[in-house]
Amino acid sequence: MLTAKPTRRQILRAPMILPASALGLNGATPPSDRITMGGLGIGSRGTRVLQSFLSQKDVRFLAICDVRNSQREAIKSMADKANGSSDCSMYSDQEELWARKDIDTVLIATGDRWHTLLASMTAKAGKDVYCEKPCSMTIAESRFLADTIQRLGRVYQAGTQRRNGTNFKNAFDLARSGKLGKLTALHAEVGPGDRWPPLTTHAWMPAEEEPPKQVVDWDRWLGPAPWRPYNSAYIQGKWRGYYDFHGGGILEWGSHTVDLCQWVGGLDETAPVEFEPEGMGRDTPYTIHCRYANGLKLVMRDKGFLGVGSCTFRVEGDRGWVETGDTGRVETSGNLKHENLTVPQQEASLSTANHVRDFLDCVRTRKQPKSNALAAAQAHIACHAAYIAFQLGRKVTFDPARDRFVNDDQANRMRSRALREPWRLA
Repeated sequence: MLTAKPTRRQILRAPMILPASALGLNGATPPSDRITMGGLGIGSRGTRVLQSFLSQKDVRFLAICDVRNSQREAIKSMADKANGSSDCSMYSDQEELWARKDIDTVLIATGDRWHTLLASMTAKAGKDVYCEKPCSMTIAESRFLADTIQRLGRVYQAGTQRRNGTNFKNAFDLARSGKLGKLTALHAEVGPGDRWPPLTTHAWMPAEEEPPKQVVDWDRWLGPAPWRPYNSAYIQGKWRGYYDFHGGGILEWGSHTVDLCQWVGGLDETAPVEFEPEGMGRDTPYTIHCRYANGLKLVMRDKGFLGVGSCTFRVEGDRGWVETGDTGRVETSGNLKHENLTVPQQEASLSTANHVRDFLDCVRTRKQPKSNALAAAQAHIACHAAYIAFQLGRKVTFDPARDRFVNDDQANRMRSRALREPWRLA
């Protein structure tokens, strides 16, 4: 049986059926109050961070840019499921994402070689930035990042999420309460050397046939890093340990733990003035002995902690000490056992979700988040300087006010790296 087609007027009269979430009903955030987001280079770690963003009721993820088609499709599928729609756009060129006026913030989770460049260019495009760590490849990149974010007035959160972890905050509060007495030493787990050797290699993996550009854009994957032949292992995340792509094992863990040490010591605007390496660092323990201008010691080491989980940091004072890591356990000196600062593993695992929420709240208020660009830059500068000392195999003296080594031309030449054309810090 045939029926007459509805007229245009009848169609316009018909009630539109929209999901309640689109209207801000049933507890959903109205569209006008949502923070919109895009993503650049989201792999395994980035996917876990994105899950935390998608769990926030006031976030809508609108676009993914990745040089790998498989990742573009995987992230779009995840975002569309969370959005209840199919409108997450896919790009292979970051310029297309930056051109979107409807995107407020960008999650950057590429490999290390891209972090500073993409973060600064995203900020210049008028968007706030959540960037995975390590945030820079050199001392010069660290300073450029901090200066650019400050000049442009953007909100930047480094992915050093432990500043928003409950057990780490408990250790921070204890140290800052004065109950440890005068602080004498800060200990940061770096490496560990048997997993992340501090020294990187200049070797290349064997060349393989390069896939079609629409499958993997190899030139754009390399970005500012020197050109080298394609090998699928790089794309699969095995780029760590290669000098062109990685800032070294000291930075891999130290970007978290040195960051925590500088935070608890109230040192987010400076860096140590001395760095002295000890040990070889592959199958043997290694340490970088550091000292701040105020006399406080920073000890970067890969062994000898109490087994409280990865990314351990320890604070020592003249009346006690505290140590914690990713398990949520908080160990203290005997005189402070009554503090009971340990938290359940489940609560400790919420650090990323808390960190994401800190960033989103600051996007709204325009306040500085816990892991802002300056704090991240200074912690990274400390790690980079330590790595330079380790590579040279000798003590170096550093001037944090000028980001320069004192009377040391060899060390100063290692503060920066050339970027492959056409990419540049500008």
